[in-house]
Amino acid sequence: MAVPKAEPDLKKKKSFVMPDAYVLLFIVALLCALASYIVPAGEFDRVTKGSVTSAVPGSYHSLEQSPVSPIAFFTAIQEGMTSSAPIIFLILFTGGTIAILEKTGAINGLINNVISTFRTKQLLFIAIVGALFSILGTTGIVVNSVIGFIPIGLIVARSLKWDAVAGAAVIYIGCYAGFNATILSPSPLGLSQSIAELPLFSGIGLRIAVYICFLLSSILYIYRYTRRLRKSKDASLLGNDWFPAAGSVPQVSEPEDKQVSFTVRHKLILAVAALSLAGFLYGALTLGWSDSEMAAVFIFISILSGLIAGMAANDIAKTFITGSQGLVYGALIVGMARSISVILEHGKLLDTVVNGLASLLHGFSPMAGAIGMYISSALLHFLISSGSGEAVVFIPILAPLADLMGITRQVAD
Repeated sequence: MAVPKAEPDLKKKKSFVMPDAYVLLFIVALLCALASYIVPAGEFDRVTKGSVTSAVPGSYHSLEQSPVSPIAFFTAIQEGMTSSAPIIFLILFTGGTIAILEKTGAINGLINNVISTFRTKQLLFIAIVGALFSILGTTGIVVNSVIGFIPIGLIVARSLKWDAVAGAAVIYIGCYAGFNATILSPSPLGLSQSIAELPLFSGIGLRIAVYICFLLSSILYIYRYTRRLRKSKDASLLGNDWFPAAGSVPQVSEPEDKQVSFTVRHKLILAVAALSLAGFLYGALTLGWSDSEMAAVFIFISILSGLIAGMAANDIAKTFITGSQGLVYGALIVGMARSISVILEHGKLLDTVVNGLASLLHGFSPMAGAIGMYISSALLHFLISSGSGEAVVFIPILAPLADLMGITRQVAD
C-alpha cells in the first residue's frame, strides 16, 4: 500500500529577513529617481565663504522638472562611487594598516600586557582597560572587531569573580565610549566632515570633552556594577548563571597569562603609529591636510611597522591587501549611499527636501532644531546601520538645513 506524501504546509509563513544595507540603499535610490517625476524641482541660491558653500535662506525657487532617466539612474551608482573614491580608498587603506598592526602582534601584545598587569586591581583595571579600548575605538582602529577581544574580558571576569556582563562590558563599552565620541576616526567622522566642507577633525576640543564624559561615566557605571556583584550574587543581570555559555570561556591559569609578551618591537611599532597619527592631526589642524595625506600616513605606518616587525615585503603587501578586503563592504557602501545624493542632485530634489524640512522646523529654536536632527539621524540608523552610509545619505541634507536654521555645521555633523 502506497504511503501518501505529506503535503507541504502552505500556511507556514517565512520569517521576515531584514534586507541588506545595499538593498535598502538601492530601494531608496530607486524611490528618489521615481520622485523626480512627481516632486517639484527647485534649488537655493548659494554663496561661498572661504571653503564653505552655503544656501541662502529664503532664496528657494522652483525649476523646470528634471526627471532621472533609467540610464541616468544606473550611471548615478558609478558617479557615486567615483565621487566618493578618496573616502573609499581611505577606508580600504585603514583596513590594510590595521591588518598589518594586528599581524605584528603589537595591538594584542599591548592589550594582553595591560590586562595581565592590572587584573588584580579592579578599579584600576576597569579604568586602564576601558581607556585603552576607548582610544582604539575613537581612532577607528578597533570597532566591530572588538568582539574578538571579549573572550579575554570573560577570562578576567572569572578570575575577579565577576559575571560575564562585567567582563564583556569593560571591553565593549570602553570601545564604544571612544567610538561614539569619534575624535580621530577616518569614518564616519572624516567622511561626514569632508561632505559638510568642514576642516578634517575640527571641533576636536568639544569631542575630547564628550569623550572624557563618555569614558568616565562608563568606568564608574561598570565599577559600581562590579561592587554590587562583590556584595551579592543576586545583583547579577544574569541571575544565578553568571556564564551562560561556559564552554566558550576557556579556563586560563595565572602562569599562562604571564607568558604574553609585549616586546620592544611592539612598543616601537605602536610609537610609530601614535606619532604618525599625532603628526597628521597637527597637519589637519594647521596645514589643511585631508583625505590624501591621511591615506599617505596609513601607508607609511603600514610599511614601517611591517619592516620593524621583520615582515618580508611580499608579506606586508599580502597582509595589507587582505586587510583592505575586509573593509570592501563598508567602503563601497559609501559610494552606494552617495549615489542617492547624485540622483537627488540630478533630479533637482535635494534642495526641495531641505526646504521642506526647513518649513517643518520653521519657528523652532536652533536647540530644538538640533534635537530634531539628532532624532532623525537615530531613526535613520534603524534602516542604515553603517555610519559611513548614513553620513553620505544624511549630511548633504543636514548641512544646508543647519545653515538655514542658524545651526553650526559642527552641530549638524
